[in-house]
Amino acid sequence: MATTNATEEEWPLVRLMTEVVGSGHKSADDMTRPQASQAFRRILDGEPDQTTLGAFWLANRWKRNTPEELGAFVDEMAADTHTAAPDCDPVDCGANYDGKGRTAILGVAAGLVAAAAGTPVVVHSGDRVPTQKQDAYKHVLDELGVETDLAPEDSAAMTDEVGFGFYYQPNFAPAIDALSDRRAAMGVRTFVNTIETLANPAEASTHLGSFYHLPYAVRIIETFQEARSSDVERVLMFQGMEGYDDIRPGSTTVAEWSGGDVDDFTIETPDYGMDFESETLGVEEVAGESAAITEAVLAGEREDAFADAVALNAALRIYAGEDADSIEDGLDQAREAIDSGAAADRLDALREF
Repeated sequence: MATTNATEEEWPLVRLMTEVVGSGHKSADDMTRPQASQAFRRILDGEPDQTTLGAFWLANRWKRNTPEELGAFVDEMAADTHTAAPDCDPVDCGANYDGKGRTAILGVAAGLVAAAAGTPVVVHSGDRVPTQKQDAYKHVLDELGVETDLAPEDSAAMTDEVGFGFYYQPNFAPAIDALSDRRAAMGVRTFVNTIETLANPAEASTHLGSFYHLPYAVRIIETFQEARSSDVERVLMFQGMEGYDDIRPGSTTVAEWSGGDVDDFTIETPDYGMDFESETLGVEEVAGESAAITEAVLAGEREDAFADAVALNAALRIYAGEDADSIEDGLDQAREAIDSGAAADRLDALREF
């Protein structure tokens, strides 16, 4: 059982395994905040050997982490995070860092459309993050000819100048990036895959992220509440394609929190005249084709499912930033930003930065 005076004790991972989390997914205990904080600090400092670390990660995967544990992990991550806040207050998009492999990444195009409509957006990712090591935000931006190896201060300047900013994990969270080889050796996702999406290098007050089912979304919202380092005041979580921050066609559940109770609603794409399936948004080469789709949609050269999907994802970002009263209102603003050429101008500005 977890001790009541954990603050005063040393909790190396081996002890946590034998006395707290390691007895199996039905009988394991949850860690106290001090225990969880100690555990992740030891991991970030490179202390545990490979076998102990792997066992600890796997035990936590079996038992499932509580919001208090995740909040403690987020706080330890934040202690090593180099933040740089832009003058504006953007919507922070926390997509899964290990990427997508079957469908287009729409968030660059959607973010630029939202920026053109007046809602600043920031995104962040690493480079081929375990376990999937697939395409993420960085790779689409690289294909578009955008500089991605930026110091956080430059990312903040990009956000203010363009309305869209990219923060690169090795530069703002090097301690997390340094875990890449150990995470790859695991072969399965760990709680690091969850908390890295909650990094907030731009110190934004609004977080937009994705989930697989509603109870998980509530757990993430409660994690923000438990994280003492967090200044996030508004969270929208939704069921993204491939776990990414792209709305899936059909029915998408959205969880919304702005300091009170958690509300939820659904986005029904047919209600907006969008009659297509996820397979319609499939691509063979994710980064390259996503970049080409971004260029064509922003230039007004496509009026297909990809154009609709970009506009709808931009609408959700505009709504998240409280610059629209509804998704429908956000969709009108998004389409106007594309039709006017303002979104294409934002892409030009991003390339020139």
